[in-house]
Amino acid sequence: MKQLLALVLCGAVPLMVYSAENKGGFKINYDGGSLQNVKAGKDLRLYIEPNQIRIEKDKEPIQILPVSGITEISYGQDVHRRVGAAIGLAVISLGIGALMLLAKSKKHYVGLTWDDGGKKGGIAFQADKSDYRGLLAGLEGVTGKKAVNSDALTVKN
Repeated sequence: MKQLLALVLCGAVPLMVYSAENKGGFKINYDGGSLQNVKAGKDLRLYIEPNQIRIEKDKEPIQILPVSGITEISYGQDVHRRVGAAIGLAVISLGIGALMLLAKSKKHYVGLTWDDGGKKGGIAFQADKSDYRGLLAGLEGVTGKKAVNSDALTVKN
């Protein structure tokens, strides 16, 4: 009996934690764009629905975009070394600090532009590294547009 109870609890606890954290949609960090009354760095949620893309702040919709109005999807990465963390660890241990200098950090960015009946706009946001590919696949699926890799674009003067 105790083994059965332990087995049920081992399965139930992770399931409850997952359901509490998984509120639906994608957690994004607003980087900039044409959203009104939203400052850069604010955490938002993006919901991909069959006919619209909904962006919410604190469970209140702040932008609803019809998928037919999406004109472009872009994505890119920002890769940089963790110099600050390496310096901090070098104070404690020179060897660990030197190894930390080799570590890289990636941030995944997604951009959307739209034209909703003459109302043009755009948004850039940072996506979580575990949701990044799923978010792009969802956006490409509902809009029918292929995401453009902004890292591959080169600017010539």
